[in-house]
Amino acid sequence: MAAAAPPPAAALEQLSKTKMFGGHNLRFRHQSATLGCPMTFSLFLPASPASKLPVLYWLSGLTCTDENFIIKSGVQRAAAAHGIAIVAPDTSPRGLNVEGEADSWDFGVGAGFYLNATNEKWKNWRMYDYVVKELPNVLTDNFEQLNTSCASISGHSMGGHGALTIYLKNTDKYKSVSAFAPIANPISCPWGQKAFSNYLGSAKSEWEEYDATCLIKKSNGVSTSILIDQGDDDKFLAEQLLPGNFEEACKAAGVPLTLRMQPGYDHSFFFIATFVDDHIAHHAQFLKSA
Repeated sequence: MAAAAPPPAAALEQLSKTKMFGGHNLRFRHQSATLGCPMTFSLFLPASPASKLPVLYWLSGLTCTDENFIIKSGVQRAAAAHGIAIVAPDTSPRGLNVEGEADSWDFGVGAGFYLNATNEKWKNWRMYDYVVKELPNVLTDNFEQLNTSCASISGHSMGGHGALTIYLKNTDKYKSVSAFAPIANPISCPWGQKAFSNYLGSAKSEWEEYDATCLIKKSNGVSTSILIDQGDDDKFLAEQLLPGNFEEACKAAGVPLTLRMQPGYDHSFFFIATFVDDHIAHHAQFLKSA
């Protein structure tokens, strides 16, 4: 009996291509089986190297698309210098017309929180599976120059929350993690409580599965240092981000953490652009030694 044919590669529609620092910013659309709608993602490909490129996934924050980081951060200079591909997915499903999906800026469209919703109404909001499972397969199927088995993850705000939780639940899949101003303890802040109660229901045990501060307490053998930059003039710091809770949990669990409180910096892309080179260098040491 003949072996079954492999599934066809996901069909990609290229939306744009722009040269930068010898490489290219590329943008694509594809039909997501996980989310049930078309999804876009941005990809910065450095100039082709002799060997396959490691990948850094970037997860953006509330209200963002796949384009914000690529356009505003200036990450391409350091990514080109280190030979690292940058992959930036969108932040939620779009175009599903679920009632209430666009009623507020911090929930629904543009606010997927990188989890798998269990509430039936929000069943398409499965950004965790999209980032961890589907998107790497799409990249592997379409870009032979990428080494998706050599990957790290980073993000900002809601995306920093996503990067930390995805890493802590999948330390076998990612070499390192970093974050800018992450929502570090979402079960204890208004943004997280609003998202989790709607996406996941009332069971706090399910909430804890997507909270980095809770996950670090039961982490097993996280030996790679986590890098977080946080501006001390960030208006969301005290109420929403709570990096101190995460820091205390890391100390209790013996997990190495570099939490840099940056004086005078806020929550914006100006802050990200200032320190993004440090984050690329942080990931490069682990991606290049793999």
